[in-house]
Amino acid sequence: MTEAPLPDETRPVPLMRMGESPRNIREALRKAIWIVIWLVFLSSPVHDLVSGHHTTAATVAGWLGLTAFVGIYLTLVFRNMGRAFAATAVVAGLVIGLGALAAVLSLTLGPSWLGLFVYVSVACATTFSLRVAYWTIPLTAAVMLLVGLHGGEGDARNLVLLVVLIGYAMTGVRQLVRTTVELRKARATVAQLAANEERLRLARDLHDLLGHSLSLITLKSELAGRMLPDHPDKAAQQVADIEQVSRQALVDVREAVTGYRRPRLAGELAGAQVALTAAGVTADLPAEPDLDGVPEESESALAWALREAITNVVRHSGARRCAVELVRRQTLDGPVLELSVEDDGSGGSGTPGNGLTGLIERLEKAGGSLEAGKVRHGFRLVARVPTGAPAQSSGHPVGSGA
Repeated sequence: MTEAPLPDETRPVPLMRMGESPRNIREALRKAIWIVIWLVFLSSPVHDLVSGHHTTAATVAGWLGLTAFVGIYLTLVFRNMGRAFAATAVVAGLVIGLGALAAVLSLTLGPSWLGLFVYVSVACATTFSLRVAYWTIPLTAAVMLLVGLHGGEGDARNLVLLVVLIGYAMTGVRQLVRTTVELRKARATVAQLAANEERLRLARDLHDLLGHSLSLITLKSELAGRMLPDHPDKAAQQVADIEQVSRQALVDVREAVTGYRRPRLAGELAGAQVALTAAGVTADLPAEPDLDGVPEESESALAWALREAITNVVRHSGARRCAVELVRRQTLDGPVLELSVEDDGSGGSGTPGNGLTGLIERLEKAGGSLEAGKVRHGFRLVARVPTGAPAQSSGHPVGSGA
């Protein structure tokens, strides 16, 4: 389509992918900000220290203890969730130290410090194995309750449920991150296996296409060499045969390459789903298309149209939603297969660019047509190609919305 690219400064900044280490300083700062936001429970201890209720020595000790507590907490949490430390003893020692600091500070400085046990619960959930985290989280809540009751305050009872719920919620977040990482690795493995399978198929096809031809060319070349100079007529015949076999091999290779380059509509729909999801665009795509009676050339033209449309939606439109519809229609010129791609983005300029011009040429070559332009809330592209079989009914969908 013809939408103008957004300036670099107005394009949405991609967020750091879940479960990955920061790749640059900007991503590290984003992760740090996300973690620092959850230090809101430190507001009570900080307020207690600045209120002047304690002696100078107690205030200094409180600031030192709070700094040590936050340092240990960030050391445990500022990393990929679900990835264990090299030494389990290090994790246990840091978490025990975190809990000990929370208990000492709460006992010596008052109930305002009981909120530190929330961070101890989070540390247990994000660093220990799930089996250990499931019993250390309620243990943390029990320790906090005992510390609070020892001070004769009832605030601990109000925090017990919060400590337990936040701890178990973080175990769920941890599992989500781990599952996301494993899914990303699995998708990469599937893609690699598919690429390897395609290479093997290409090797087999080239062997089948060229193996016999090259062997025949080699044999006839040897014969022609032996026939020269005594039998030039026979050698000339062998050379003529070599030329014929070579030309046929070239035709076979071109046909094979053309087949490899021809896109398929089902594959482009799957690719469109992945591309739109990765770009944060809500996708409404049809299911597996019914292409009975659709010539390969027509399918290929629609596949190119879909690829071009989705590429422009992702790169230039700034859309939040994109709907793809594939239907069979009965027209005065005969049955057609219609592809519609509509987004709610910024729209186009109305002047066909290189992409649209190329699509028009492809579709016209297949006997189809293309319409593209602004609609009320975005941009719409409609491509039509003739089908070889009559449509069952006007406007019959090829696939249901996914």
